[in-house]
Amino acid sequence: MKRLIPLLAIAILFLSCEKSPKTTSYDLPTPSFAKGADVSWVSEMESDGKTFKTKSGSQADIFESLKSCGINAIRLRVWVNPAGGWSGKADVVALAERAAKAGMALMIDFHYSDFFADPSRQDIPADWAADKASIDKMCTHVKDHTSEVLKAIKEKGVTPAWIQIGNETRNGMLWPIGQLWDTSYGTAGGWGNFARLYKTAYAAAKEVFPSAKVMPHVNNAYADNAWWFTELRNQGASFDMIALSHYPQAENKMTPAEYNAAAISRMKTLYSSFGVPVMISEVGVKTPDGEAAAKAVLKEFMDAAKKLSFCAGVFYWEPEVYDWWKPAIYNSKGWNAYGMGAYLSGGKPSSVMDVFAE
Repeated sequence: MKRLIPLLAIAILFLSCEKSPKTTSYDLPTPSFAKGADVSWVSEMESDGKTFKTKSGSQADIFESLKSCGINAIRLRVWVNPAGGWSGKADVVALAERAAKAGMALMIDFHYSDFFADPSRQDIPADWAADKASIDKMCTHVKDHTSEVLKAIKEKGVTPAWIQIGNETRNGMLWPIGQLWDTSYGTAGGWGNFARLYKTAYAAAKEVFPSAKVMPHVNNAYADNAWWFTELRNQGASFDMIALSHYPQAENKMTPAEYNAAAISRMKTLYSSFGVPVMISEVGVKTPDGEAAAKAVLKEFMDAAKKLSFCAGVFYWEPEVYDWWKPAIYNSKGWNAYGMGAYLSGGKPSSVMDVFAE
């Protein structure tokens, strides 16, 4: 009888191990130069019946379609409690795992809002609004949200290569407590509060994924941004990379070629000033104005960026949009469809996407 007890214990252990869920761990090498795409709209597009094709015209999953264009990395935005759940935690985790299964490197972009955060809006999530006057409580929300989302991604065996803290935060985030400017140009305590929020998120991200490159993000790659990153560093913040947005056809004070040249020049200045890689985490060109012209503008910039040893890559923002599709929430806001999608009617990549295969 005594000899049977150890055997029974071993059998029970064996059975319990067999029933335990097996988590796949995806081996996702970080590309030396990311040829990326932010496709955060894709699950909503799919729910609306949109499908995609490869460059050759074969029906395919969006990630296989992008791979056929040379894309090797995916960027996904995270909203806190968005309408319809799109870009919420569950949606992001599901897309992250799909990207990992396709062998794509991953960037996670935290907006710390329920909707788009950019220089014109950095709205506090509705669930956090009661604490809008407390920097301590807001930091707790930021820490908990960052950790919760990243741990959920980690549980799927996915490790992001890059984590972006805030989206286009030139004017701060989580307004008004983390705002850097207001209508009178200057918010008391703005830089101190913004830096606390950023440093809290940075630490939370590093706690879950120590090897990930964590970075702040501002718009207008062509502008003099060195002062902004100097101020952030003076506030005691760390950043492993610098992330920028670049839309060379969206401005009208210079030609697209001049905007491209200015962006490349500013990127060189940032690297020489801070010694960290620079990532273009958003780029887009106006395909409705002429596919050939848009491709030429993007190619000019990509060719120059790839020559910079410190440029970590370029991500096209929502290239998968076609036939003037727009999310349902745009209808309630009276907004037009996004005009820089790089796919053709029927879901086939346009020639603009050829730039990523070169």
